Amino acid sequence: MAAYEAFAAVYDIFMEEVDYNGWVRHVLASWEKYGSGALARAIDLGCGTGGASVPLALMGLDVIGVDLSPEMLAEADRKARQAGVSLRLVCQDMTELELGIEADCVLSLCDSLNYLTEDCQLEQAFARAAAHIRPGGLFLFDMNTEYKFREILGDNIFASSEEDAAYIWENSYDPETRINEYNVSFFIEDEDSGLYERVQECHYERAYSLEEITHALEKSGLTLAAVCDDYCFAPPHEESERLFFVARRNGETEERK
Repeated sequence: MAAYEAFAAVYDIFMEEVDYNGWVRHVLASWEKYGSGALARAIDLGCGTGGASVPLALMGLDVIGVDLSPEMLAEADRKARQAGVSLRLVCQDMTELELGIEADCVLSLCDSLNYLTEDCQLEQAFARAAAHIRPGGLFLFDMNTEYKFREILGDNIFASSEEDAAYIWENSYDPETRINEYNVSFFIEDEDSGLYERVQECHYERAYSLEEITHALEKSGLTLAAVCDDYCFAPPHEESERLFFVARRNGETEERK
């Protein structure tokens, strides 16, 4: 079963603790600090159920949400309609992104880029992102750190139970390949029978060093402008679990605000 196929229906239940509005505020603050000109159009790579795309659209931005999962995009469409906003949604692989447009900003939040586990995939995704950013525009993204995979997730097991769904999440991290394997068992209530169906999915994320990320950005025509600890402007440290990156597309030089 494809990643997030079963999870799409209950994704937001288990992601309630994620402060998407706070993330969006940091995205806007990062644009104010490092961007140039007006922020009118954004492309959200790995948009999932629209946790960031919908709030940005509510602020008046032209947002294009991109995800590999049709099920996640269907949830994003439902949420956009419910919020009364227009959201363009595209089912594409971020390493093969081809939209035929440029945006002021390309986003990739919630460790979507860590899902690129094969050699050269990160560079491919960066190159496709760069091709969709106007000169002087920004690429804003986050990534889980190796510290998080090794020390926080490691070989630990997590579980969560809600009124009509539950999951058991088992982790296994290989320090040699730097790949974390997630084995997730979902227990989803059937509305008609009241019985719970068990569905299993397997996900993989890869840890990348700051040097690897910087090198991939440079090869893709992007310049790293800042890297922060999570969604704040504090510098990263040895126990940072998530890093937030600001990269600028090379080309025409524009003054910062």
